[in-house]
Amino acid sequence: MSSMKEFVNEYKPFLGLLIFGNIENLVLSSQGVIEGADPILVACLSILVVVIWHFIGVFGTKSAMRYSRHIEFIGGFAIFVLGIQSMLPLINHLL
Repeated sequence: MSSMKEFVNEYKPFLGLLIFGNIENLVLSSQGVIEGADPILVACLSILVVVIWHFIGVFGTKSAMRYSRHIEFIGGFAIFVLGIQSMLPLINHLL
């Protein structure tokens, strides 16, 4: 039980980034649908990127903990920019 509590406390600074990162995945996948991307290719590339990020996360978390606030800000800003970027074609289409 103690190790689970330590695990949760260790990743708590990245909780917002994990939640909004999933939203970013939904935005990017909807962009792929709009652009007519091959869903099988997108799925395979997504799985590959998730595996790579998993290894980066496993080995890089200890060194990244001191930069968690910066990482969360940059990730949140990237999600914001991608959201705006995905909405611009729709707004142009509606006008």
